Amino acid sequence: MSLESLVDEIRRRGEADLTAITSGRDADAAKIVAETNRRLEEVHSGSARATDAEVAHERAQRLAAAKLRARKLLYEAREKRLESALGETRTLLADYTRSAQYPAVLKRMVTAATDALGKPIRISGRSEDAALLAKAAGKSFDPTPQSILGGLVAETPDGSRRLNLSFDELLRLREDRVRELLA
Repeated sequence: MSLESLVDEIRRRGEADLTAITSGRDADAAKIVAETNRRLEEVHSGSARATDAEVAHERAQRLAAAKLRARKLLYEAREKRLESALGETRTLLADYTRSAQYPAVLKRMVTAATDALGKPIRISGRSEDAALLAKAAGKSFDPTPQSILGGLVAETPDGSRRLNLSFDELLRLREDRVRELLA
């Protein structure tokens, strides 16, 4: 074997080794690129899922907050309307105190108070109703004016029992029922 053939053999083996190393490197590089692309796709799809979940959660929170605000506004509007209606009811009761039926109602209230509390009692009411109450209650009438819408307040002389038949109190006691009727 000559030197040239030996150099050619070494060169061929070197080129074969170089080709094998190059093809191995290219194969490894292709595997690395494929693995990188796969991981990037996993990260991308994972972040897309997380983003979608976060967006859905945020959307649900905003929707719930909007529904809550809508219910609150509806409740406030209904409450405002009911307060307005109760104000109108108070106005109607004030107008009723100027009607022809009001003296008869006061007489029935005096009778109911006397039946409930017995005798003797003190009956008082608005200063505008003093003449009507003095006529209906007689000696039981107490001229001390009450700041009420109409009706009367009766109590025993010692103050231990009291019956408030004022329109204000009757409306307050039945406010839930009135609200149901007005709603």
